[in-house]
Amino acid sequence: MLCALPRYRDTGKPFEAFVFAIAGHKVADLQRAAMRHPGSTAVPSDEMPEQPDDSLGPEERALLSSDAEWAKKLLANLPENQRELVLLRVAVGLTAEETGQMLGMSPGAVRVAQHRALSRLRALAEQ
Repeated sequence: MLCALPRYRDTGKPFEAFVFAIAGHKVADLQRAAMRHPGSTAVPSDEMPEQPDDSLGPEERALLSSDAEWAKKLLANLPENQRELVLLRVAVGLTAEETGQMLGMSPGAVRVAQHRALSRLRALAEQ
């Protein structure tokens, strides 16, 4: 976040939208990294507590990997704006209001666009 501050330009939108946008992009980056490397910790830390090995077995990793690959292929068929909206709403869990602030849309427009994107994903999944 601090690295992006010099690039901030007052465009008439709330500063909070700038912060949410950066946070959303960071979370989306972590989600993509987690989809590329299932079972790995996506958040680096120098102080990881000692824990028992709860990692998935080879069969579970293969299933998760194939599911993640399938989801990645489905999402790749969406236009960039719909893909970002679905990731923010579904994967990140932002509200329509928060997503709207980040994408410059009204909450109602976010809900409509989400419905259209999910309908498109559903149709692609049934093919």
